[in-house]
Amino acid sequence: MKKYAMETAVGIFLVFGLILIGYMTVKLGHVTMFGDDTYRLFARFTSVSGLRVGSPVDMLGIKIGRVEKLSIDQKDQKAVVEMSIRKNIKIYDDAIASIKTEGLIGDKYLSIDPGGAGDPLRSGGAITETQPALDIEGLIGKYAFGEVKKKE
Repeated sequence: MKKYAMETAVGIFLVFGLILIGYMTVKLGHVTMFGDDTYRLFARFTSVSGLRVGSPVDMLGIKIGRVEKLSIDQKDQKAVVEMSIRKNIKIYDDAIASIKTEGLIGDKYLSIDPGGAGDPLRSGGAITETQPALDIEGLIGKYAFGEVKKKE
């Protein structure tokens, strides 16, 4: 009888552990199980240097989504960023998307100025006004090697 009690306890512990591992996988992997509470938007940039899939999308300093896909538009020679935005967040067609850096040499993220004078963007819409990331390394290199001239 004690043998079955021990096996039952181990079985319950194992099942509980597998459920916890599954839950953590879904939460940490940003996987949704029962429907998606986000919508997709696109933005075209001249450069997305340093931006990665999974980078946060911020508006007014609050995370509202994440970068889902980076691709190239061969026709226009632009980088296309596909992002998922929470459904309760409204972004308008006069919004501005810019690539920013966390700190001096930190990770890149996408920052959105929501606009407000136009119509709300729907799923599949595009933010037309964009600003690429500032090339800090290039500026430091120019300054270090004397290519930046001082105004006199």
